[in-house]
Amino acid sequence: MKLIKGLIKQIYEKLLLRSSPEKRIRYLRKQGVKIGENCLINTMQFSTEPYLIEIGNRTIIASDTEFFTHDGSVHCFRDEFDGIVCGKIKIGNNVFIGAKSIILMNTTIGDNCIVGAGSVVRGNFPDNSVIMGNPAKVVSNFHIQKLIFRNSKGYLNTTNLSPSEKERLIKKHFGVE
Repeated sequence: MKLIKGLIKQIYEKLLLRSSPEKRIRYLRKQGVKIGENCLINTMQFSTEPYLIEIGNRTIIASDTEFFTHDGSVHCFRDEFDGIVCGKIKIGNNVFIGAKSIILMNTTIGDNCIVGAGSVVRGNFPDNSVIMGNPAKVVSNFHIQKLIFRNSKGYLNTTNLSPSEKERLIKKHFGVE
């Protein structure tokens, strides 16, 4: 019966990835994840202790990001003691976490941070950090990154454009027909 319930949960979570962001967030909140306002979450991989995860306001979490609130390797010491090692994860306000990142237990990411795709993050990261790598470390400042984006040859203002208008603008900018 436990196996069937687990399979149903996996199928439901896969379907949620295709549904609205609001439905995903509502489901994750029911699982115990503390989620602020105006967030966009494109993953359903919130460990076996989702109630140990807190996400601030205006945070975006890209696809295939995984959260681990426990360390399963404690199993190697099962002859000496039996138990689990867990820790909290806290994500601040106005944070972007890139695709396929891994956020490990005992991690705090401050406000106004960017986590590069594929990063493995563990520890405490201050406000206004650009974080990336394996293991992840602070590589830049949030405000410097904003200047880099603003001055990038690839920066295009797509505010209030329809998807087709956005596509035309991008194709024109890069000479793609």
